[in-house]
Amino acid sequence: MSVMAIGVNGRPYTVEDLEGMPDDGRRYELIDGMLLVSPAPGLRHQKIVAMLLVKLDPSCPADLHVLPAPFAVRQSKSTELQPDVLVCRDSDLTDKLLPVAPLLAVEILSPSTALIDLNTKKAVYERLGVPTYWIIDPEVPTLTVYEFGADGLYEQTAVVKADEVFEATAPFPVKFSPAELLGTLK
Repeated sequence: MSVMAIGVNGRPYTVEDLEGMPDDGRRYELIDGMLLVSPAPGLRHQKIVAMLLVKLDPSCPADLHVLPAPFAVRQSKSTELQPDVLVCRDSDLTDKLLPVAPLLAVEILSPSTALIDLNTKKAVYERLGVPTYWIIDPEVPTLTVYEFGADGLYEQTAVVKADEVFEATAPFPVKFSPAELLGTLK
């Protein structure tokens, strides 16, 4: 992942600048005017995204949607994120983006994005008001769950490994193990 702090003409990047980025398979995101460029995801990453959609969508209530990246979460002109998977209310969506915090943001770690996902994005999702944040490590496999505590900050509420079953209650009830998300991959 590369991070670029200076935008066009010496000013921070904006969401308008994102529209001029090449369609080259990379993911372009903004955090407070800093451009994040991620390489195209690998096999394990994509398998987990696909299997997570298969697990979540059948349990998803009719007034919510489960969406994979790329789909923009944009609450300001200087911040636009594209979680690997998100859950949001139907009433919050526009045709092009989600202008409010999703109910759930999921990031799948990769060597090039792990530090950003574990630190920077976690802090931004917390600041934006995303009630539940899941981080999935495809190598172990492990699911780490963060939810708002009484102090309004994220607290780690679960770490689920391999064949252990995770029983989510938010944003809706669903059960799966991290190992299931790899399908036939090992």
